[in-house]
Amino acid sequence: MALLTLPDGDKLYYEIHGSGPPLLLISGLTGLASFWSMHIDALSKRFTVVTHDHRGCGQSAKPPFDYSVEQMAEDVVTLMDGLGLERAHVVGRSTGGAIGQVLAIDHSSRLDRLVIAASWAGPDPYFDLLFEMRSKVLATFGPAEYLRQAALIMRTPAWLMQHPQEAAMPDDATVRMLVADVDCTLRRIAAIRRFDRRRDLHRVTTPTLISAAAWDMVTPVHLSKELSERIPSAILDIIPEAGHFYPVTHANQFRATVLSFIAAR
Repeated sequence: MALLTLPDGDKLYYEIHGSGPPLLLISGLTGLASFWSMHIDALSKRFTVVTHDHRGCGQSAKPPFDYSVEQMAEDVVTLMDGLGLERAHVVGRSTGGAIGQVLAIDHSSRLDRLVIAASWAGPDPYFDLLFEMRSKVLATFGPAEYLRQAALIMRTPAWLMQHPQEAAMPDDATVRMLVADVDCTLRRIAAIRRFDRRRDLHRVTTPTLISAAAWDMVTPVHLSKELSERIPSAILDIIPEAGHFYPVTHANQFRATVLSFIAAR
């Protein structure tokens, strides 16, 4: 657990676990290293696992600038440079998957294998409307209601039926952890609504797995299918009866698929 000083002086929180080939796990919109906590023990037995809090999130700096996915990707490259990592495997979920696309397009020499999970190449009307409404909920009703809305769209109905506590109003500590700064979160939502690298995906040469969930209501499966069609030789894996939060709700299945892909030759 440490802080890296970025070129503009902002601090980036990161964690390193285990030993072996470098593996970067890049989280989604909440931007927290802790998202991957249930995978760390297993993965760190085979890899040097690096996670970080994105700028605007968690224990990293929260500058009030206009965020972009490209800026988030540059932060990852700066982190790799700071840790002396010439290349790494990258697993990115949702916004992390968008960051992974930028890395594969603009910094391909830094990647060994790439997993893009529950992500998108660019917005469509559904995606844009969803995140417009999520922004309005956050700005109007506050972070607690924003997180309850997230629980509704990120889990499946069956999961919430079996885990009713996840539909409850979050406590203050959870709100502070997941939405550390409302303005930064709104700016990050604006950034992902602007993101669109469709025109560049044909340039990706990194071996790529597109991982998706059949019942994802945040990044619906058709967006993952589009990625698999635009990235040359990409492999598409769809987990049935799972929603956007499937790296947590279907953790063993997700991790097994990732490990199999990284080990493949």
